[in-house]
Amino acid sequence: MRLKDKVILVTGSTTGIGEGIVRICGKEGATVVVHGTREAAAKDLVADLAKQKIKASYVIAPLDDSAAPAKIIQHVIDAHGRIDGLVNNAALMQRSNLQTTDIAVFERVMTINLRAPLMLIREAYPHFKKQGDGRVINIGSINGYCGENNQLAYSMAKGAMITMTRNLADAYGRDGLRVNHFNVGWTLTPNEHALKIKEGLPPDWPSKVSKRNAPLGRILLPEDIAWAAVFFLSNEAPMINGSTLDIEQFPMIGRMIADPH
Repeated sequence: MRLKDKVILVTGSTTGIGEGIVRICGKEGATVVVHGTREAAAKDLVADLAKQKIKASYVIAPLDDSAAPAKIIQHVIDAHGRIDGLVNNAALMQRSNLQTTDIAVFERVMTINLRAPLMLIREAYPHFKKQGDGRVINIGSINGYCGENNQLAYSMAKGAMITMTRNLADAYGRDGLRVNHFNVGWTLTPNEHALKIKEGLPPDWPSKVSKRNAPLGRILLPEDIAWAAVFFLSNEAPMINGSTLDIEQFPMIGRMIADPH
């Protein structure tokens, strides 16, 4: 039980990567706090976790609301008395390029993907400092290095999140704060599955991903990210701070694509 007695908040955790992290952290002994905007989905997940003897609560708050970070962190403290880990997973993945990234698109993407994570850390920080220890994982994307041409604003936000992670780790490590960042690769979630079908791929597209994009035979699953999160949230990683971990099955920098065989 690597997270026994720890209270872990995961934003955007009613589905996908966030749900995977909640489930694995719960199995490792954590009390988990589910966050999302769909109350029915949050209730169902908490009920399912309870069947597995996992302690959980949920909080509903849209991250484009400036009052949401304070509300979310206060819920964690009121419900559980402390917060040991924050996983900033919630994100808006909106397609946009130079022509379609107008002010409204830019501000919405930055508000949800960058402002909200920063403000959540800001609200949690006094509790982390008082406890002398606090772990934050910012869930970014390999798009933070450059990004696809139709993911301009999203990629910009994820790139800025890397700098935010390093800055906060350097500034507040002396207070016990550990802030690390995951650059996550292509992951099979319900939303990704539906998006690719909407964009023209067949329903069975996950079984047909090329070796170029999935040299190890499949794309990532939420639990692949979740197990990495457990390590960074646990007492096994007390000295790792300000790091960026690429969670992908090939190197993102300097990759030489091998001939298939």
